Amino acid sequence: MGSLPHVVEDCHGIVKIFSDGTIHRHENIDFSAFKIHDDGSVAWKDYCYNKLHNLHLRIYKPKTTTTATTTTKLPVMYFFHGGGFCFGSFAWPNFHNCCLRLASALNTIVVAPDYRLAPEHRLPAALDDSLDALKWLQAMANNENPNGGDVVDGVDFDRVFITGDSSGGNIGHYLAVRLGPGSPELTPIKIRGYVLMAPFFGGMERTKSEAEGLPEKMLTVDLLDTFWRMSLPIGTKADHPFANPLGRESPNLELVKLDPMLIIVGGNELMKDRVKLYANRLKELGKIARYVEFDGKQHGFFSNEPYSDVSDSVLSLIKDFMLEHSS
Repeated sequence: MGSLPHVVEDCHGIVKIFSDGTIHRHENIDFSAFKIHDDGSVAWKDYCYNKLHNLHLRIYKPKTTTTATTTTKLPVMYFFHGGGFCFGSFAWPNFHNCCLRLASALNTIVVAPDYRLAPEHRLPAALDDSLDALKWLQAMANNENPNGGDVVDGVDFDRVFITGDSSGGNIGHYLAVRLGPGSPELTPIKIRGYVLMAPFFGGMERTKSEAEGLPEKMLTVDLLDTFWRMSLPIGTKADHPFANPLGRESPNLELVKLDPMLIIVGGNELMKDRVKLYANRLKELGKIARYVEFDGKQHGFFSNEPYSDVSDSVLSLIKDFMLEHSS
């Protein structure tokens, strides 16, 4: 009689891979630490953007979109959630709060897509889905969807920004490289810039902050490694182009033109040095890239506490970035 299947990978108890290849995803997650901050100033609605994979996105629209004489078109901000490519959703209360805050504080329309998760769907599934989510808005802008009237109302398709948190920041990098300046293949959608919040990158060689294992509430080096083992194509390692944008097999960023980048990280993050290395490399290559480090902050300091004082500073940075690159 054979032995029973045993756990070979365990990601925070939320996702487990067993020795026989089966995957168990724990759906009843305790979100009691997060209270929804919905003051009614932002309307939100869910839409299906990919019927084949049953993928949805949530659109957040500030309710004060008119002046006394004219209707003001608002910029768009895509928000790609984090979770190591293995979990997360716009419906999670921390990300929902984050999007409500972005929409109200920046007076912008926020589009928050879900994407297929690993290990059931390994990379590049999430990357492919992120591009599909942008093409969905493009179809709306081109009036290719007869049911898209409420989506396009008040939208300035010429001012679109991409924001990504953690693995969502990795997606942001992918899109920036894939689409190039101004995202011509998405016309009339025009992407103006990217905000990467502690983008989740990897590599076989440890950085100083990873090797020292700075204490974090949410992350450990072992968990980062688990995310990559679960999300990268089977048989590949953390220098794969999906993980390491500066790796030997990755696109040569010297030859790639990019839209402006705002790169934000906490000073006490395990990933701080890897993010800083990425930002410095972009600047060395003459890209428009600003790196901002928030002293003493850990991973998820904005997305998990979007109403904090330090998050006000983050929002101010993003607002200035959007204004600077909107014309």
